[in-house]
Amino acid sequence: MSKYHVSLTRVMDDSYDIEIGRDLFDTLLHDLKNGLLENVSKFAVITDTKVQEYYGDPFIRKLSSSGFICDLFAVPAGEKSKNRASKAWLEDQLLSKAYGRDSCIIALGGGMVSDLAGFIASTFCRGIPYLTYSTTLLSAADASVGGKTAVNTPVATNLIGTFYQPRKVYIDLNTWTSLPIREFRSGLAETIKHACMQDYEFFVYLEQNMNRILTADRLILDASVCEHLALKNCEIKYGVVEKDEKESNLRQILNLGHTAGRAIETLSNYELLHGEAIAIGLVIQARLANKLGYLHEQEVNRITQLLALAGFNLNIPHSITPKELIDKMYTDKKVRSGKIRFVFQSGIGKVKQFDDGSFSVPVEEQIIYEILDEMIRMS
Repeated sequence: MSKYHVSLTRVMDDSYDIEIGRDLFDTLLHDLKNGLLENVSKFAVITDTKVQEYYGDPFIRKLSSSGFICDLFAVPAGEKSKNRASKAWLEDQLLSKAYGRDSCIIALGGGMVSDLAGFIASTFCRGIPYLTYSTTLLSAADASVGGKTAVNTPVATNLIGTFYQPRKVYIDLNTWTSLPIREFRSGLAETIKHACMQDYEFFVYLEQNMNRILTADRLILDASVCEHLALKNCEIKYGVVEKDEKESNLRQILNLGHTAGRAIETLSNYELLHGEAIAIGLVIQARLANKLGYLHEQEVNRITQLLALAGFNLNIPHSITPKELIDKMYTDKKVRSGKIRFVFQSGIGKVKQFDDGSFSVPVEEQIIYEILDEMIRMS
């Protein structure tokens, strides 16, 4: 018997810049012309049908008129397109157009697009570079930072994916004005989650400035507030990802509200937007945290009131039973040894770290059921 040791020590620098501004297409083109990427000769712009109408076609014309070889590929808008079939279809389109290792993917759109396009970039020809051009608050708050890429399955969201960092992220604040209010509000859930999780001052800022962001039926989008939202989201999420890129422990805190929220999103057949489901999940975790002694009732009320101020419906849909919701929680990626695990707050701007060092903890079904049943009876 023979044995040979393969030594593959890796030293990597996956650092990248996030540019926050307005009308950043020319900035992206300037970066490409000035050496942002090496050995790239073709650009595949991946977007969705809604973003294509507003920004995709003008952007592809800019790329082409600047001398870049490029194509645009669009999938139907909506979370339902973030699946294995869409990934395969897009890969087939790239292959049919002779894209190879000298290619770059540009993800133009929201979180669904960046998750899907980033996953394709991570596996196509065993990995090609990609750029993210974010057009939604949800993407700016969540998907554009951190390098998580994935597709959904009928079982649950984001179960198949990779960690793969973009070469640069562009957050175009002007694109937020074209969003339907419901889609913009969806991004506020992740923004509020970040404040709940790590920044009390930011939480207070949101309490005091929500009326400069939106009303019940209209986007206000005060320029200085929007820039502050984008910057704080990046700072908070980067602060976590920098310490735990591959989610070995600390990065679990970014799942605050997601154990129940993702389950609700899936059970609604994606009729609820991601942020709408996460908002309900944040209330569920806060009420559970209070029941378990981690969070004061006054803090639960402030969290609930801020989400309500942002315009969220915080009732569990009547079509979803507590049993269905608990059963779906078992598909969450934090489940260990057959136990549903939650990330909890220990205060506004703080998450609970448990005695074993973990940032999530198993919770018995009966306790979860009591909270769900109580919320449903109160709705």
